[in-house]
Amino acid sequence: MAQHRWAMGASLATACLMLVGKIVAATLTGSVALFSDACESVIHIVATGVAAFALWWSRQPADEDHPYGHGKVAYFSAGFEGALILVAALSILFVSVRALWFGSELQSLGAGLAITAVLATINGVLAWYLMHVGRTTRSLVLLANGQHVLSDCLTSVGVLVGIAVVWLTGLTWLDPLIAVIVGVQIVWSACQLLRLSFRGLMDHSLPEEARRIEGCLAEAIEDASLISYHAVRHRRVGHEVFVEAHLLFPDDWTLKEAHARAAEIEGRINALFPDEYVHITTHLEPASHEEVHPGPVAASSRLVEPSR
Repeated sequence: MAQHRWAMGASLATACLMLVGKIVAATLTGSVALFSDACESVIHIVATGVAAFALWWSRQPADEDHPYGHGKVAYFSAGFEGALILVAALSILFVSVRALWFGSELQSLGAGLAITAVLATINGVLAWYLMHVGRTTRSLVLLANGQHVLSDCLTSVGVLVGIAVVWLTGLTWLDPLIAVIVGVQIVWSACQLLRLSFRGLMDHSLPEEARRIEGCLAEAIEDASLISYHAVRHRRVGHEVFVEAHLLFPDDWTLKEAHARAAEIEGRINALFPDEYVHITTHLEPASHEEVHPGPVAASSRLVEPSR
């Protein structure tokens, strides 16, 4: 998708610009806070490269070795990016605490502030763009990358405000203290990304979407398109939705009639997700067959009694 390529290209180019600019600002000022910001940018370049690869791979069609497609690589990418951010945060905390203990010397703060302000503005615009495209196209890779860029932007803003205070007050010990606060904030962002990755890899339930699907099936029961249903499950992988359901029809219906009605119900479910690829698997059963198939039973796998 061209929109994805433009977004990732802009992210990679901006990440390189951020690294160069922050190294210059940190070198000019000797600020530990600006140095911590530059460290985060090194990690960001690596993470963005991994995200770009994951975005390309996740869009590849299903094949013989991956019959469900390659979408789950997005969750690996988000987890990897979260782990890298966590490493950067711990490094920043180490350097910051050391500087807080032994002290630091600052210089040329005006130039450092000007460079940081420009970089923060660029990053803010990029973060909005990445997250907008990510939400519009339901791309976890772009959303994770946008969250990382937003974290980087907020970090720069925090550093900018802190260095300005140091410049105005002459309290140099505030510089490493700000860096510690930045490190803690980055740890929080890393944990959020790791949580998102874990939930995706474990096919965490999505209650709101489950209610929409079961509501659609309940409407089918009301208009006599269906007698009952059970074993409803669904999961999301990026921009793809997988839905499974067992549908019960009158005993005297022919297979052709039941199949036609099942296809109609599948169409209704598909309409619930207009901007995504929906894969629906239905198992047709006679209404007299009320035994739920053995195996692990999810909350939505209950047998729904037919309306009287």
